[in-house]
Amino acid sequence: MNRRDSLKALGIGAASTGLLIASCKTDTKKLAEDNSAAKDTTSAVDPSRKPDEIERDKKLNAEKFFTDHEMATITVLVDIIIPKDEKSGSASDAKVPDFIEFIVKDMPDHQTPLRGGLRWLDLQCLQRYNNTFRESTANQQIAMVTDIAYPKKAKPGMEQGVAFFNRMRDLTASGFYTTAIGFKDLGFVGNSPNQWTGVPADVLKEHGFDTVWG
Repeated sequence: MNRRDSLKALGIGAASTGLLIASCKTDTKKLAEDNSAAKDTTSAVDPSRKPDEIERDKKLNAEKFFTDHEMATITVLVDIIIPKDEKSGSASDAKVPDFIEFIVKDMPDHQTPLRGGLRWLDLQCLQRYNNTFRESTANQQIAMVTDIAYPKKAKPGMEQGVAFFNRMRDLTASGFYTTAIGFKDLGFVGNSPNQWTGVPADVLKEHGFDTVWG
């Protein structure tokens, strides 16, 4: 499955991206400046941030919540949600796993649902494939994700997995589309000066103004 098919199947599109980003209360736009969703915001002086905010971010960046195994699992998941394609890098290329690590420390309400969801995912894969999710084959991982990516089609007993994947999908989109890679993927250039070079030639020709008068 390529990225375009993946995003379409999982319900992530340019039209919904703004809502996903807006739903994230942390100022993730600042984290995009270094093409990284988890940039250390204390590395440069930012007059828009108070000293206590800078110190708080520094403290959060110094802490670690997820285990190495959990981070590896998150990396696999975010790259299934937003894989690399010919246009731009994957979610992990944009350092979305680091963004999620930061978010769960900045917004602790995410901690229990995400850790519980990761554990649920591993237990499901152990029962099905005798391996954790990260150690399962790529086809097995996609099959597992497919069972929880479509809430209306999910079978009974998959409720926790569906809720977990919905949260992971939203965080992945929020993290990815607040990085330089994500901006480029959307074709967003922001406020930039334009240079007027006159009416385009094809427009002039369409209206009969293609003749040069001497």
